[in-house]
Amino acid sequence: MWQMIGVLAELERSLISERTRVGVKAARGRGVKFRCKPKLSGQRINHARKLIDDRQGREDVAALPNVDRTTLYLPLAAS
Repeated sequence: MWQMIGVLAELERSLISERTRVGVKAARGRGVKFRCKPKLSGQRINHARKLIDDRQGREDVAALPNVDRTTLYLPLAAS
């Protein structure tokens, strides 16, 4: 009996996994992007870039929108 319960649990798990994969594939087909939303808008990135160009410290610039330094570096390096 325990073996049958184990087999049914395995089957259910594989069905859940398969449905999840199909759902993710369908969502990607609709254009859904699975990633974190950006913490900084384009306007804030441009403002930060201007402040850095005016020779303000990067730690000080990152403290203004209350984000970490690396959160500020990534958008600045990408553009």
